[in-house]
Amino acid sequence: MATGTGFTLDDSVPRTFPDWIRERASMHGDKTALTIVGESASYNEIDHRSDRTAAGLASLGLAPGDHAALMMKNTLANVDTWFGLTKAGVVELAVHNAARGNVLEHVLAHGDAKAIICDEEFLPAVATVVDRVPNLQHVVVHREAAGELSHDLPSRIAIHDQRALYSDSAPPSLDISRQDPVAILHTSGTTGPPKGALLSHESALHLTRHLVWLMGYGSDDRLFTAFPMFHNNAKYTSVTAAMECGGSLVMEQRFSVSRFWDQCRDNGITAINYMGALLMMLYKADPSPQDADNDVRIAFGAPCPVEIWEKFEERFGISLVEVYGMTEAPIACENRLDDRRIGAAGKESMSYQVRIFDDQDEEVPAGVAGEIVVRPKYADIMFSGYYKRPDATVEAWRNLWFHTGDRGRMDEDGFVYFIDRMKDNIRRRGENISSWEIESVVNTHAEIEEAAAYGVASELSEQEVMVCAVRVPGSDITPEVLLDFCQGNMSHFAVPRYVRWVDALPKNHAQRVQKFVLRDEGVTDDTWDRESIGYVVRR
Repeated sequence: MATGTGFTLDDSVPRTFPDWIRERASMHGDKTALTIVGESASYNEIDHRSDRTAAGLASLGLAPGDHAALMMKNTLANVDTWFGLTKAGVVELAVHNAARGNVLEHVLAHGDAKAIICDEEFLPAVATVVDRVPNLQHVVVHREAAGELSHDLPSRIAIHDQRALYSDSAPPSLDISRQDPVAILHTSGTTGPPKGALLSHESALHLTRHLVWLMGYGSDDRLFTAFPMFHNNAKYTSVTAAMECGGSLVMEQRFSVSRFWDQCRDNGITAINYMGALLMMLYKADPSPQDADNDVRIAFGAPCPVEIWEKFEERFGISLVEVYGMTEAPIACENRLDDRRIGAAGKESMSYQVRIFDDQDEEVPAGVAGEIVVRPKYADIMFSGYYKRPDATVEAWRNLWFHTGDRGRMDEDGFVYFIDRMKDNIRRRGENISSWEIESVVNTHAEIEEAAAYGVASELSEQEVMVCAVRVPGSDITPEVLLDFCQGNMSHFAVPRYVRWVDALPKNHAQRVQKFVLRDEGVTDDTWDRESIGYVVRR
């Protein structure tokens, strides 16, 4: 996979998930591959359990090419189901565990989910939307304890216990190629509902192999993550990365600042992933003489605030590998350990070409800001298009370059610097939040005339969610009442922190809200802050 100083493809490697999982088991056998919330499984066990799950999924009538949603916390049962779906030829719809209401309905309905496999705690959320998901036939529930299952599902839905999926029958025989879809990941919507990015077997496995090369992982490495498996980060740069290098992964369900370094020490962790404010939260913790007393040598992710980058590395004794990418084109830019620039997103990676274009799709000179555009250096490594959205696919790929919607510049040495998002979304603590998701809820409140959601600067890095709203005449609705309405109708992390009442939203001649005006104004003196009064958002 690595040749000289470059990353190359080896045609002899497996190019589909079923073949790859079986190859990993044949190479590493009874070595422990994954330890998730204290429960471990070897490479052989993962292969065997996913075979049994694939057979069970097929017994429900799920056929190759069907779509099934997966909405589970980090558990070995999640991996069994995820890998089982690939071995059954069923396309996974990865569902954010916080998805509720309109977003959950959209992912299931737009994604043509024939089944959903979910943890029991998410069953009430699923029950509220199934009447608007006509293709859904099966709900498979993962439970911690046995006993009668209480639910409020319509009679047309067949409900199953996830443990009953483990069948002793042989998994189905598949005729699939590297180009076939393995997953649909819905990216955060901006001016509309989330779009479903189609990922092929090749694109997911290529991301894994690229990451392993970039980080220099080997069979002695032990990775750690607490990121959820509905994200690319946990799936293809943690679980599959650990298995690709023949190492092992320790995975938890929640990130804890106070326990993080002890978890790394106790488990002999050598590599970690980061997103959002994770590094800032670790850096802000009280210094300890033990800070550098760990086996972690390297960390992968983005973004690390420039002002703490070198201080963080020195304090904790690790090296940071910063990248730039997205669901559609992961690791488009990379800072390699032997060629990096602090504050930059890196140079174009070994997998992608990267340019900066103006609004006429002409390349701009070094140092001039424009839109970051990318295209692959290898076949089938990017997303295959937006599911059922050929218009959006063509628009994103105009002039044969994928338009990221992100603004940046490139210096004379080829390093790319991310400036801001041209897209109308919000980035909070590692989560891409759809302003559409927030506005589609807030605007349905009877006492709200119209509202705009946008991001403002956070003291932890990235952004916090702010809503600027116009109340209907005569309304005296309070921010607390509005947030009570938001809770349960949107992802918990999307519930606004800031609320500001205005008489009118700034608009252009076409009556479109000028959010750049609101963002420039930021948190004003008349803005209400939920954290200042101790308002608590339920998870």
